[in-house]
Amino acid sequence: MRISTARRRTAAVATAVAALALTAPAASATPDNDPPRSSHGVFQPYGEDADAVTYDRKQVPVGSEGSVTSLSHGAHTKVLAKFTGLRPNRNYGAHVHTRPCGKTGSAAGPHFQQDEAPEGVSGDPTYANPGNEIWLDFRTDAEGNAVSGALGDWNPAEGTANSVVIHEHLTRTAPGEAGEAGPRLACLNVRF
Repeated sequence: MRISTARRRTAAVATAVAALALTAPAASATPDNDPPRSSHGVFQPYGEDADAVTYDRKQVPVGSEGSVTSLSHGAHTKVLAKFTGLRPNRNYGAHVHTRPCGKTGSAAGPHFQQDEAPEGVSGDPTYANPGNEIWLDFRTDAEGNAVSGALGDWNPAEGTANSVVIHEHLTRTAPGEAGEAGPRLACLNVRF
């Protein structure tokens, strides 16, 4: 029986997510290990106090939920995202963005990049890749729930990573379109 690359990758992510889920609650702060940071929100129309905003109520329904936990150890960061109540059996793109959620999806700014691309450069896989950016793409199950995780050599400085944006489709990787995942459907404010 052949196992597809996507299934192997899903299994690897599930293993990493399980490891993060087991280590994050038990972790404690040391000089090289920051305490886990968690954020949670219920998606709703924009309001000044909203922690989670839906821009497309059909794809990210009002009342669906998201949570993100990050754990940093030196220059390494583990990120776990969990979503409930979304459209079932559907692919979504998701990335960490630089600014908090706002009235429109563009308010969240560009993707967080550990090594920032030069001004005016976009779609270059040298910068727009899951090693330099925090990508959390996922597929929901039959109930519209999903878990996604990422592990990388990111160390977001205070104020440089403030939200996770859910996008229309999985993230593209080809030159000229790398990092592109379609319209911004929803946004969750996070702490790193």
